[in-house]
This record gives sequence, structure tokens and C-alpha cells, in this order.
Amino acid sequence: MYLAPEEKAKIFKKHGKDANDTGSTEGQIALFTYRIEHLTKHLKANHKDYNTERSLVKLVGKRRSLLNYLMKKDIMRYRAIVKELNLRK
Repeated sequence: MYLAPEEKAKIFKKHGKDANDTGSTEGQIALFTYRIEHLTKHLKANHKDYNTERSLVKLVGKRRSLLNYLMKKDIMRYRAIVKELNLRK
């Protein structure tokens, strides 16, 4: 797999409360962003891989839903994660 458990724990530790906090919205958004970047690189080399393209679109939608939830729930946390991950709407 492209994402080792240690790398995943590092992402959650940086963006969540700790390495075991896999349920935090910020941690999930950061993990989706990492996966989206990985799939984007893959699609640049394999442009006819339509299954991966579909997975990428679904991941972007999930991340967008989480970002919308966070924006409604707490605008300051939303702004912080968008700035930290260099996302734009």
C-alpha cells in the first residue's frame, strides 16, 4: 500500500489531537488531501485509468463535504485547515 501506518499516524498527529485521533475532521481532511495528491500524480502518468479517476472524484467530494461541515461548525478551524493545507474553494 502507498501509505504506511506510520505515515498515517504522522498525518493524524500533525492535524488531529494525537496519532490515534483518526476521527477528527481536520485529520480526515488532511488524509484525504494526501490521498488526492497521490492519485493525481498517478493519473498524470496513467491518463486512461478511469477507475482511479472515479475514485479521485469521490475523494474530492468527500473532502468537500467535510470542509463544508467544518465551515458550518467552526469557521476558525475551517480557515486554519484551509491555510495549512493550501486548499482553495
